[in-house]
Amino acid sequence: MDSKKLALYEARAKIFKAMAHPSRLIIVDELSHGEKCVCELTALIGADVSTVSKHLALLKNAGIVNDRKHGNQVFYTLRVLCVLNFFNCVETVLKTTAKEQLQLLKKV
Repeated sequence: MDSKKLALYEARAKIFKAMAHPSRLIIVDELSHGEKCVCELTALIGADVSTVSKHLALLKNAGIVNDRKHGNQVFYTLRVLCVLNFFNCVETVLKTTAKEQLQLLKKV
C-alpha cells in the first residue's frame, strides 16, 4: 500500500478513536445542539472537570470540536456538523444487526 493511502487510513482511525468512548459521544451529541461550556458538559456526563477536559482535548486534537475561551471558562462547539452523519450510520448498523438477529430467532 502506498504511503498516502496509509496516511489517510491512519487519519480516519484517529477520528474513530476520538469518538470511541460513550462520554465523547455524549459530548458530540450535546454540542450538536449548540455551544456548551466545560461546566455544563461535566454536569451532564457526571465526571470531574479534568476527565471531561481530557475527552474534549482528544476531540479537539482529532478536529471534531473547537474551543473558545471567555474569562475563566472554555466553551466548545462542533467544528464540522457532518460528524452527526456518523451517528445515523451507526444506528443503521445497529438496526440492521437487530433485524438479522430477530430473523435468526424466528427460525429456532
